[in-house]
Amino acid sequence: MLRFTLLWLLVFFLSLVSSSARPAPFAMRISCGARQNVRTAPTYALWYKDFGYTGGIPANATTPSFITPPLKTLRYFPLSEGPENCYGINRVPKGHYTVRIFFGLIKQPDFDNEPLFEISVEGTLIHSLKSGWTSHDDQVFAEALVFLLDGTVSICFHSTGHGDPAIISIEILQVDDKAYYSGPEWGKGVILKTTSRLTCGTSKPRFDEDYSGDHWGGDRYWEPIRTFGQNADEPRSTENSIKQASDAPNFYPEALYQSAVVSTDSQPDLAYTIDVDPNKNYSIWLHFAEIDALVTDAGQRVFDVLLNGDTIFKEIDIVKMSGDRYTALVLNRTVAVSGRTLTITLHPKEGHHAIINAIEIFQVIAAESKTSSAEVRALQALKRSLGLPNRFAWNGDPCVPKEHPWSGADCQFDKSGSKWFIDGLDLANQGLKGFLPHDISKLIHLQSLNLSGNIIHGVIPSSLGTITSLELLDLSYNFLNGSIPESLGNLTALHRLNLNGNSLSGRVPGALGGRLLNGASFNFTDNAGLCGIPGLHTCGPHLSAGAKVGIAFGVSLSFLLLVICSVCYWKRRQNILRAQQIAARGAPYAKARTQFSHDIQMSRHHNHGHTRTAAENGPSLLS
Repeated sequence: MLRFTLLWLLVFFLSLVSSSARPAPFAMRISCGARQNVRTAPTYALWYKDFGYTGGIPANATTPSFITPPLKTLRYFPLSEGPENCYGINRVPKGHYTVRIFFGLIKQPDFDNEPLFEISVEGTLIHSLKSGWTSHDDQVFAEALVFLLDGTVSICFHSTGHGDPAIISIEILQVDDKAYYSGPEWGKGVILKTTSRLTCGTSKPRFDEDYSGDHWGGDRYWEPIRTFGQNADEPRSTENSIKQASDAPNFYPEALYQSAVVSTDSQPDLAYTIDVDPNKNYSIWLHFAEIDALVTDAGQRVFDVLLNGDTIFKEIDIVKMSGDRYTALVLNRTVAVSGRTLTITLHPKEGHHAIINAIEIFQVIAAESKTSSAEVRALQALKRSLGLPNRFAWNGDPCVPKEHPWSGADCQFDKSGSKWFIDGLDLANQGLKGFLPHDISKLIHLQSLNLSGNIIHGVIPSSLGTITSLELLDLSYNFLNGSIPESLGNLTALHRLNLNGNSLSGRVPGALGGRLLNGASFNFTDNAGLCGIPGLHTCGPHLSAGAKVGIAFGVSLSFLLLVICSVCYWKRRQNILRAQQIAARGAPYAKARTQFSHDIQMSRHHNHGHTRTAAENGPSLLS
């Protein structure tokens, strides 16, 4: 009985542990240009093949840095594919993610060895490659913390005319929803772009995976910095375990706090300087753990932290603030930086010199609001129906990033709805073919639409008449046919309408004709079939569309009945002719049989008057 009770308790305990265990975070790693899944050492991370996400051209890769994933392929985007190209990845669970993109070099001698381009995530520009990036390990990738809320992620590459964007890998790694929480300004409208992430007092670059860190940390890359300057500091290290390191929500690896740099007598201040973009906000994360054997209690090491000369933390006592030696302490502050450099200085106040274990610096970027999804779908339908060539680069979001809007699209921001919308579309003289889709009416904010000078055919969709904001509509010099929809008369804001140079027919709607008297500029010329207003020929009896359909139906039905009757008459005539032919072929035999029958009947009639007895007829054959 006791054994059964203990077994039951063990099973119950294990079930509690398994039910409370946190599931593994979502992780998607794409080996760009790869045609099959691959795994890479030393962690044997799984990289998915690159299929169905984007355009571009796969090619063999040259990795610019030893920290680049050891993958053999990449995908590049020549300018012929358009200046903007995007990876669209679906089925990404709602959450908070580290998005990381490694750049590559095409393994061919005739390609630019160092392309320069820009990267955006979810419509927000996060990175611009600078000349010389191939020579710096921490510049061979771009990384940002982003909230993904609609089940997809769009990662776009924007050409700047300096070589073709080339991408080796994309990683989408889920982190805790509260990771890097930095105060009231933090939230789903904020993106943190990694500017620098340093592990101090060591010369070994590492990822979280190399530290055996928690997967919920996002597999961060830590750039080693053994010293801040010659004779300015000394490294420290320990093998003692570090408390409170791998706690939620940031899950830092414990080994991060087992090395540090300490200032010296010759240089009491510890100072680290980095180049940054001016007039931006930066989130600074400073990591401490008292691992110096010379410090055994609180009060023995106290220092201030300054940022560009301004004190942001006063009297930092690691042992006192963390609660013990060998215990992690993380401090964060978000500051505005107006210049092009950011200098972090640790200035000793009491006791021993200053110490620091790691530094993280993020640029704070306000996430761009997206374009209305209904209007994006309408533009995508127009793209398909007109067969827009790649040079238009209608990929990603039409309006953001603001530096790279879609060609021909004009955008306005709706502050009340926090959405972008399309208020103008100019695709004149672009050689576009195809037809105008019904869904063009979903561009409900459109004020100007110019598609003149193309090869567009088909009818003018009546749904255009529902875009009540339309002020200018130019469809001239295309191959449009059919009649002008009556619904265009509902566009009361329309003051310029050009439909000339098409193959339109029928009566111009009366509502449009009446508007000419109020100063509107409408052009219907060079449409041989149009009538009904001054300048066009006079219309005949006007029939409604329903009447025209009815007449067409009646004519079609009459023609069908005529065909059926003709077929029936032809078959009947054929049957008669066939019967006559058969009768004609049998006439001689029928005549002979008739004559023979007549002769028999005459013979019988003749013998009936001259009947003889047996004796008269001769002897009997029977004896």
